[in-house]
Amino acid sequence: MAVTLQDKLVVAISSRALFDFEEENRLFEAGDEEAYMRRQLELVHQHARPGIAFSLVQKLLAFNTTDVQRVEVVMLSRNDPASGMRVFASAKEAGMRIERGVFTRGRDPFSYLRPLGAHLFLSANAADVQQALSIGFPAARVMTDATPAGDRYPEEVRIAFDGDAVLFSDDAERIYQEGGLPAFLQHEVSHAATPLADGPFKPLLTALNRLQQQADASKTMRIRTALVTARSAPAHERAVRTLLDWGITVDEAMFLGGLEKGPFLREFEPDFFFDDQSGHVHSAARHVPAGHVNSGISNP
Repeated sequence: MAVTLQDKLVVAISSRALFDFEEENRLFEAGDEEAYMRRQLELVHQHARPGIAFSLVQKLLAFNTTDVQRVEVVMLSRNDPASGMRVFASAKEAGMRIERGVFTRGRDPFSYLRPLGAHLFLSANAADVQQALSIGFPAARVMTDATPAGDRYPEEVRIAFDGDAVLFSDDAERIYQEGGLPAFLQHEVSHAATPLADGPFKPLLTALNRLQQQADASKTMRIRTALVTARSAPAHERAVRTLLDWGITVDEAMFLGGLEKGPFLREFEPDFFFDDQSGHVHSAARHVPAGHVNSGISNP
């Protein structure tokens, strides 16, 4: 029987999103690819420090057991294959079972998301993230200077999502930017019973709900999700009804009406937060791991 990943949650991640390679990356960005490769080979036995997405990946992999593999994490990196040895060695040292990887030595890696069937792509490279979103894959640029995740919830994967242009389409956001708040509220109230169109991260939320249902019997790990949106009443109703129409649940919903999101995320303590607006992402990154979703009208 052919090996397949179709029954798993598939996360593709770059080496800089998973590990702290910022010092080494300065050589790469300076255009000295050979120096970068030499440095990584020199450090192959020195295990890399955790990166911003480390906690998220570590907890997702904890859904796997010796009998059932529900989550597959694949390295998808612009690193060269030789430098990839340090990535795999660091993952092994951290107790992460990561067996697959694609290393492209500076070339665009995002096209390999198609054969992987990835539900999420995390990278520190903005161009790769934008290209991944353009071909229909949930993707976010990891803020490598964000605050690492806390350790108060070792048995929960905690993920927070913005609404418009992330879980939902940016249709309502376009009305807000074109007509202002009164036009937005009028439109959302009159369309409260009409579900919003799918946003780029709906496939990830769907896959997380499926993973939670599969893992309910084991009770060893669980997923807790939150919708953190600038919407407020009465525009909240359409968002809630859309999730109900999808048959998807979130554990918490925060309708903040334009309040700064960072302090609320600090209390929720997610392993990762996804938002399309850079201002919200930077606010969040002061408190929690965060990623920028380069989609929608806020990112022309």
